[in-house]
Amino acid sequence: MSGYATLGTNDIDAALTFYDALFATVGGKRLMQLPDDRKLTFYGAGAAKPMLVVGKPYDGQAATTGNGTMVALAADPRAQVDQVHGKAIELGGADAGAPGLRGPDEMSFYGAYCRDLDDNKLCVFKIG
Repeated sequence: MSGYATLGTNDIDAALTFYDALFATVGGKRLMQLPDDRKLTFYGAGAAKPMLVVGKPYDGQAATTGNGTMVALAADPRAQVDQVHGKAIELGGADAGAPGLRGPDEMSFYGAYCRDLDDNKLCVFKIG
């Protein structure tokens, strides 16, 4: 049901370097970049699948993070959760919750949390 989510950045070049390397760990790549000053860049596994967009805010103001705002990225298998979380930290992101099981056992939610270079919160998860 989700088409894409957008994360703002104040340093587009640093953000693109971060996400190029991060998404390469799970087979994601740049799908498109708009040719304006915001440089909105679409990442994903294909245009018909959910995407993440990174760019400067439309209103020209500074990008800020929202309290309670988070983008969750699906992984398969659980080892990808560990890999993406580790890569984010290696690239200068911040740990916001180490990989592990969360919630009731019957749900088998395995997730990890980190923040990108602009403090946007990401979750990487595998259910089952």
